Amino acid sequence: MTTSQHKNQYEKSFFINRRRFLETSAGALAMSTMGAYGVELVNQKPKRVGLIGAGWYGKSDLWRLAQVAPIDMVAICDPDQQMLQGAVEIAQQRQKSGKAPQTYSDYRQMLAKHELDIVIVGSPDHWHALHTISAIQAGADVYCQKPISLDVLEGEAMLAAARKYERVVQIGTQRKSTPHLIDVKKRVIEAGLLGKIGHVDMCCYYHMRANGNPPEQPVPDFLDYDLWTGPAPLRPYDGLPHRRWWRTFMEYGNGIVGDMCVHMFDTARWMLDLGWPKRISSSGGIFAQSDGKSNISDTQTADFEYDHLVCHWQHRTW
Repeated sequence: MTTSQHKNQYEKSFFINRRRFLETSAGALAMSTMGAYGVELVNQKPKRVGLIGAGWYGKSDLWRLAQVAPIDMVAICDPDQQMLQGAVEIAQQRQKSGKAPQTYSDYRQMLAKHELDIVIVGSPDHWHALHTISAIQAGADVYCQKPISLDVLEGEAMLAAARKYERVVQIGTQRKSTPHLIDVKKRVIEAGLLGKIGHVDMCCYYHMRANGNPPEQPVPDFLDYDLWTGPAPLRPYDGLPHRRWWRTFMEYGNGIVGDMCVHMFDTARWMLDLGWPKRISSSGGIFAQSDGKSNISDTQTADFEYDHLVCHWQHRTW
């Protein structure tokens, strides 16, 4: 069987498409903050926690939760066996019980095997919706890394599932838990020290756009590449995608707008008590870094328009 045929068979067997899971979800989001939730956890028996996606940020979220609340790290899931083993070794050291979490390549097996109180979703963006909705349906509260999803419809389906199953969900944009930003909102913005705000500038000039030309190569035995790819188009394998290589492709995310603008715009909306913009426009492209495989923009602007101001985003990676 060819890789493409295997991919098609896998999707037919396991993955619901976006339209289907939208049709089977209803309602909107029951939002909370992990900070307030953590206070509640201190007074309870340890919560049973599962992690989907054992990369850098998934592990960081799990270790931080262990610092602020009593938890039992029950299970960790990742299609990379080397990444998985490394996470388990650290988890065993950080568990008060010294117990090693059980390991899984497939998140569905993990959710079916365990009754989890909390699931942390640290997978790439193209997996957020399916991982979050499945965890919600399994009865868990969810902390999912930003951005909420690959597109707006997926995000709406996640919100619908949270309301339908009455689960607590938080998306990890994090800024609202940052002490100095909380202080600025109260002592500067709400105190009126800036006067009437008529424009917001947001930007990111980090050189964070991977743009190499690695050759195609065999998939290593320790990685289930089909499972990692999941609902996304199957790219030719040219190295470990989850070592920050995936963010450079639109197949898996939304470029630097989805990676960084979501932080800044979310902060601006929170600071200024803004609702939904009435209009959004964006332009950009690959203007300076066309020598590699990356297909996300290296230069882009976006305007989020309100009746009384415009929030203007700009990024460039050169």
